This record gives sequence, structure tokens and C-alpha cells, in this order.
Amino acid sequence: MKGIIFYTDNRLAEPLFSIVQDLLLETKLPIVSCSLKPINFGNNFVVEGQRSYPTMIKQILTCLENATTKYVFFCEHDVLYPKSHFDFIPPRDDIFYYNQNVWRWWNKGDIAIRYDRMLPLSCLCCNRKLAIEHYKLRMRKIEEWGLDQFRSREPRLARLWGYEPGTKKKKRGGLTDDDFDVWSSKEPVIDIRFRGTFSSPKIHLKDFKHKPENWQEININEIKGWDLKKYYEIINTNTSEK
Repeated sequence: MKGIIFYTDNRLAEPLFSIVQDLLLETKLPIVSCSLKPINFGNNFVVEGQRSYPTMIKQILTCLENATTKYVFFCEHDVLYPKSHFDFIPPRDDIFYYNQNVWRWWNKGDIAIRYDRMLPLSCLCCNRKLAIEHYKLRMRKIEEWGLDQFRSREPRLARLWGYEPGTKKKKRGGLTDDDFDVWSSKEPVIDIRFRGTFSSPKIHLKDFKHKPENWQEININEIKGWDLKKYYEIINTNTSEK
């Protein structure tokens, strides 16, 4: 009934690349992965192309079309997922659901942040057919506007549409009027940010044009369910981004 789609640009260095995958393997859920170079992870497919927003959309769509489960969890290569994240089952098939229990952590420091409506794509779970319909539309619109409009790191039109399905209505520039809802896992998801992430890290208040509501900052040692000090030492001793 539930499965994982995993997409990567192959630019994340070890050991974080393997740490994330090992945690996902512990779920025992079927995994479909899509990468720019072959990887030994789940049922792997390769999309040829350079790192870009259109390439990422192709990767997501490739995963969705090759998965067989009714529901899918969107998983990214630089996010630590607790097992409890995958306990969720969408109550409805026409809504996009986001795990709101997530902390964003800059890998070179010991502070994690979060705020209201911090709902990353990496925390999405939904009906697979609903997602296929949405990403086919997104890919079609990208082709209509012209691929060159979307080659930058964070293309303006993609920001206008909103990266997360269901979170932005047409009247505000979004692609569809689909709805979204949220859930909270027992332990939080840890969204690791570092120099070179596909989207801007946005770790400090100064990174935001408008101050987010209910801004929170805590030491990573205060996050229950994780020994992030251990991961900090492993990642920063052995990892350099590609």
C-alpha cells in the first residue's frame, strides 16, 4: 500500500549519502529511486541530464510512474527520516499531505530551526495517481514555457507556482486548486541544509524577505528521537559536498 520514491542528483558526498539510504532501508518499504548516475538503491532508474529543476521533475515523474504502491512518500537524499514518518496513511486520495514535524539543520552548526507552514516537498505523502497527474501537468507547463526558463537553481516561475503541490492556489499564481493537509510524526524529520543544496538553505531570519510566523530555534541536542551530535561529528569529520 505504501512505498518510497527517492530522487538524487548524485552530488551528495559520503557518508551522508549512505546514512540517509540506510535509514530508508530500515522501513522495509518498497523503494523506487531515480538518479543522474546509477546507484544501488531500490529499483533504480537513471535520467540523463544536468542538475536542474526540469531534470528533478522528470526524476520525480519517473519514480511515480514506475512505483506500484497506492501511496508514496517523497524522500530526498539529504534528509534524515525517522521510522515513525512512514506510519502515516493518507485519509483521502485527493489531498496532498505534509509531515509538519520537521526541523531544518545547517550541517556546520548546532542550531535547528522551524516555523509555521515549513512544509518541504521532502515531507510529502499522497496518493500516487494524484501525484502523477500533478507532475505531468507541471512537466507540460515547463515545456510550454520553455525549458530555458527553468534552468536556474531556483527558477522564478517554479517559485511562482510553488514547489509543494497543493500549498498554493491558482489565485495566488499556483498551478492547481488542489488542497493539502498536515500530519505530525512521533519523531521529527531532519532536513539537513548545507552549501550546495538545490534550494536556498534559509537557516537564519535574515534569509527571509518576510519574517516567518512562530519562528523557533533550538540546539540540536534538544531534538527528541535523534542523536544529532553523533551525526554532526560523522558528517563534518568525513563529508565534503561534491
